[in-house]
Amino acid sequence: MKITRKLRLPLAALMTSTAMLASVPSTLPVYATDMPQATVWDLTDLYANADSWEAERQQVLANMKELDAYRGRLGESATTLLAVSDKISALQKSALRLLVYATLSADEDLRVSETQERRSLAQSLFAEFSQATSFIAPELLEVGPQKIEGFIASEPGLAKHAFNIRDTLRQKDYTLSKEAEKVLANAGDVLSGPGQIYGLMANASIPWPSITLSNGEEVKLLNQSAYSKYRAVQNRDDRKAVFDAFWGTWKQYEAMLGATLGTHVKGHVFRAKSRGYENALASAVSGSNIPTDVYRTLVDAANDNLASMHRYLKLRQRLLGLEDLHYYDIYPEVTALDRTFSVDDAKEMTLVSLQPFGEKYLGHLKEGFKEDWMHVLPQPGKRPGAYMFGSAYDVHPYVLLNFNGGFEDVSTFSHEWGHAVHTLLSRENQPFENFSYTTFTAELASTTNEVLLQEYMLAKDLPDEERLYYIDRALEGIRGTFFRQTMFAEFELKIHEMQEAGEALSGAKMTALYLDLLKKYHGHDEGVMNIDDAYAIEWAYIPHFYRNFYVYQYATSISGGTAFAERMLAGDETATEDYIKVLEAGGSQYPYELLTASKVDLASKTPYETLINRMNRLMDEAENILDRMGK
Repeated sequence: MKITRKLRLPLAALMTSTAMLASVPSTLPVYATDMPQATVWDLTDLYANADSWEAERQQVLANMKELDAYRGRLGESATTLLAVSDKISALQKSALRLLVYATLSADEDLRVSETQERRSLAQSLFAEFSQATSFIAPELLEVGPQKIEGFIASEPGLAKHAFNIRDTLRQKDYTLSKEAEKVLANAGDVLSGPGQIYGLMANASIPWPSITLSNGEEVKLLNQSAYSKYRAVQNRDDRKAVFDAFWGTWKQYEAMLGATLGTHVKGHVFRAKSRGYENALASAVSGSNIPTDVYRTLVDAANDNLASMHRYLKLRQRLLGLEDLHYYDIYPEVTALDRTFSVDDAKEMTLVSLQPFGEKYLGHLKEGFKEDWMHVLPQPGKRPGAYMFGSAYDVHPYVLLNFNGGFEDVSTFSHEWGHAVHTLLSRENQPFENFSYTTFTAELASTTNEVLLQEYMLAKDLPDEERLYYIDRALEGIRGTFFRQTMFAEFELKIHEMQEAGEALSGAKMTALYLDLLKKYHGHDEGVMNIDDAYAIEWAYIPHFYRNFYVYQYATSISGGTAFAERMLAGDETATEDYIKVLEAGGSQYPYELLTASKVDLASKTPYETLINRMNRLMDEAENILDRMGK
């Protein structure tokens, strides 16, 4: 069981997502009836039907009440500690299985109220679970490490719980009394309020504008979904019109959204101070025992290499054929690929490109490809984007996709199956109690796949146009995942530091700060890209700022994944072994220490320099191709 002061569930890491939830269409088109069975998952592996699901939910609620009998008894004996540890693990395992089924069935069609209600019921179990187990950490600390270690030594059954028990003891200085822990647990709903308010504002309350494009097309509702589509149109005047209308709408709510995010930041600072952490960053990374140096080194590394980011933007300008560059020029595609891919193509390309991982890894892929673990094709009402959900320990991972046949769909396919095989390897080598891995290693397992897929395509003898397309996709991935996410991380760090310094936060201050960061990262003062002041309200649009120092892990992951991939492709015979060990370890070790032991130290600048070297190498080739093409 995970018995830290804040119960860490195999949820954040074992439900991975490549897209945020978009708005649900109001029309009710008819489902396709000829969808191939192999492209739809089989949820009966989880529960035979909804009645079976509900019966288990009721059983979990009843069993949860039994935990009260252990209050005040954790120091009684090793037998008692094992009994409560096993009960909590069993409850957690069942609750996660309930959540997986509820989530998957709800995401098949977001318009079905019954399945949405079932998802809500599954989610509410975890709030009750947190309250029911809030006494565990304070009691363990009262018993003390000497006695607890004696219990672990005398009772073999505690071996699978030992890492998590010791993790609780590690956080002694930041764990409060039973009464205070209960208060903080009960305050969870209040402290999560700003995030809920933001969600309502962003998705249900803002009246979105309409615009008419140069071709006469009327965009009647320029919401987030429409913005994501139309910000990338080829007509430059249309892109500017989309930006002006969309960000102008957000600007009207600058004060309100500033107060919302500012209150959320205050909540982080409140929790950090309440527990005695040095600052909110230290509190946020403490659960996974990640040094704050990782975060700060990442930000420093991105700033040290902004010249490469600016070089990439100039390359985009060249591909677009523009005399100057504005922020609204960052999204349109600058290359195209005149081919499509089937799901079978995606399977084959994934298998071939991941040959460096070895037969153990590939065997799990082949097994998964034969089973009904995926929901592959778009359909009316289905959740957009893609994810892997692998928290049902006794079953197998599930993968949701919306496969449309582009190369990006193949890349997403490989990405999500990276998560799935990570889950399979962890389950194969770890008990449930050590099965859950953190985001810090989860995204590394997927981005490594993307890098190897790109390098597999670039190893082919391709026409210049096709080769340029794959290079562009790789470069855009580095821009979006490394530089953009690190810019977000720097913004998030600065607003917390402002609050901790006693400076009042406001929407206007956040906009001014974000404008400075936009200009710095995009070379405004160097004449690389013009950043219009009106677009600095973009901070209000980013939902990840309500996730508590979360986004930096995308940037560390693409850096770590690139470091592993480069070692493998260079013929380092230890690279594959090191990589597989990381995946097999699951949550049995702290992620930073696990990666460092595998020669990837994300508190040093080496992995980031490896990423930037690859970026510059790709840009060298792209520029040579353009020279040959006379562009």
